[in-house]
Amino acid sequence: MDYGRPVEFGISVAPNSSEMDAIRVAVTAADQSGLDLVGIQDHPYQWRFMDTWMLMASLLANTGRVRVFADVTNLPLRPPAMLAKEAATLDVLSGGRFELGLGAGSFWDAIAAMGGPRRTPGQAVEALEEAIAIIRQAWSGQRSVHFEGTHYSAHGYHPGPLPAHQIAIWIGAYRPRMLRLIGRSADGWIPSLGMIGIPEIAEAQEVIDGAAVAAGREPSEIRRMLNVSGSIGPGVSGGAFSGSVEDWVELLAGWVTDVGLDTFILWPVDPDPSQVETFGREVAPAVRTEVARRREARSKSAPQPGAPR
Repeated sequence: MDYGRPVEFGISVAPNSSEMDAIRVAVTAADQSGLDLVGIQDHPYQWRFMDTWMLMASLLANTGRVRVFADVTNLPLRPPAMLAKEAATLDVLSGGRFELGLGAGSFWDAIAAMGGPRRTPGQAVEALEEAIAIIRQAWSGQRSVHFEGTHYSAHGYHPGPLPAHQIAIWIGAYRPRMLRLIGRSADGWIPSLGMIGIPEIAEAQEVIDGAAVAAGREPSEIRRMLNVSGSIGPGVSGGAFSGSVEDWVELLAGWVTDVGLDTFILWPVDPDPSQVETFGREVAPAVRTEVARRREARSKSAPQPGAPR
């Protein structure tokens, strides 16, 4: 399974308030080493964490090319109309370098402790679908947003500013009902290895694709991302995968051409910024080269129209 999409790479960092210097060094390394994306976890109830959205604004202001997203936004604590405005604002201020990761919520006791709702799995899916509808309207250029849902509503408010580019909505999810929502309405899927295995990812792809086709969409329109914890090179182990540059290239290229993934977000086990630099300067270009080689070989070996079988 290969959707033929361009392959992208990034890192994700935890917004620990005690690690601001290390975060800035890692994000600068990502920006300078050719990586495409930086993701920031969003758990507002975690007392060790800074506010993710304030941090993303700061990081965007201090980088020049990398795109930034929440990996993923805690929707129950961030109302969709305000999310739409905040996302568009960051996109304008950064010249089109913001994307929107969204999650339906988890850790409901902690969310409720901050005054947020406590939702069942079904309610969480409903609320996320309603939020996407409001956000899409807010970015559409319409003069006013009108929506009436069970969990969210909008009664003619005037949205703005318009985003600088078409902001993508990427959803972190695992269950079939949420996967079908991704197929119908989202621009991408971003699970984490460890929360789901590669065989299960292949099965989930089929659920997303079926929902996309039923909604009149091409499955290849949907980005397939993966958070992967690990380390590159000798001396450090841990996370979902550890190995040499060559090991990472072989693994990730196979996940592109055989599993259908197209974007890899490294969660470094080792805080040394050289891990980020190696991922950007060595792993990423080598994976792209290997994927191109495999795609070309597959294209040449495929039966040509009219050729004998």
